[in-house]
Amino acid sequence: MVTVLDTVAKSRPRHPEKAHRPDQEVLKKPDWIRVKAPISRGYLETREIVKSNKLVTVCEEAGCPNIGECWEKKHATFMIMGEICTRACAFCNVATGIPGPLDPNEPANVAKAVREMGLSHVVITSVDRDDLADGGAQHFAEVIFAIREAAPATTIEILTPDFLRKEGALDVVVAAKPDVFNHNLETVPSKYLTVRPGARYFHSIRLLQRVKELDPSIFTKSGIMVGLGEERNEVLQLMDDLRSADVDFITIGQYLQPTRKHHPVKKFVTPEEFKSYETIAYTKGFLMVSSSPLTRSSHHAGEDFARLRAAREARFSLAKSA
Repeated sequence: MVTVLDTVAKSRPRHPEKAHRPDQEVLKKPDWIRVKAPISRGYLETREIVKSNKLVTVCEEAGCPNIGECWEKKHATFMIMGEICTRACAFCNVATGIPGPLDPNEPANVAKAVREMGLSHVVITSVDRDDLADGGAQHFAEVIFAIREAAPATTIEILTPDFLRKEGALDVVVAAKPDVFNHNLETVPSKYLTVRPGARYFHSIRLLQRVKELDPSIFTKSGIMVGLGEERNEVLQLMDDLRSADVDFITIGQYLQPTRKHHPVKKFVTPEEFKSYETIAYTKGFLMVSSSPLTRSSHHAGEDFARLRAAREARFSLAKSA
């Protein structure tokens, strides 16, 4: 008997959980959503630093439209703990599946890249790691410690998962003292079952509130996408929920559909509507607001951090003089 072995590796589908879904209509993008192709020298240099240190970036994995602009300036958002997420959000282009073990060299490699790129501000995010007992909290802390040692002047912003049902995980991350703690709500609560089924809206609100309780000096930040079918009044209520948790900074950007298998774009929100959201958010008390079609959580993060710090100082000065 002859046994035939298939030695040709079969590529794993990026989103196996979405394969059975019917194709969704893809709306034509309006004129105000246009980005340049990433071809600059700075972009290529950033890509080489990322690849030589065997790192993953959310810029690539999530298909961010701002990658050309950011990488040209040598700004990148590092995605730690692998490129496979344990969740299957309907909007997200990050691959879903069973992740591999954590890389013990990753904290040092991230820190080395931060130093080589000369970053004054760095954003660190991750996939969801529901398979880990602490959701990856200790790994986040180790990355923060490594960056502090390699680049002491660099300010650190983290964009974390929700650490759902991971008792004590948040305390570990906050104790590492990032400068900014970001956790995105992504959408309004009525859309969670279809857009973010593995998460819980009020758990995320409580997570952000708890950061301030543990360390009031840390800036907190959260972001949402619009164009997923939400109502305007739901966005305004979400702003109130974030302010009740004392969140400092809100980002609002247009949802863009990665593939026909992902949640469809229900509406392209106009620049005028984004400006209106910005105005209202400031009246509700946010220190910083970024609201535009191409706004993303880490877009212009360094410049925004400087403005955020200045806004807090101005508010404190005003309170003292009152």
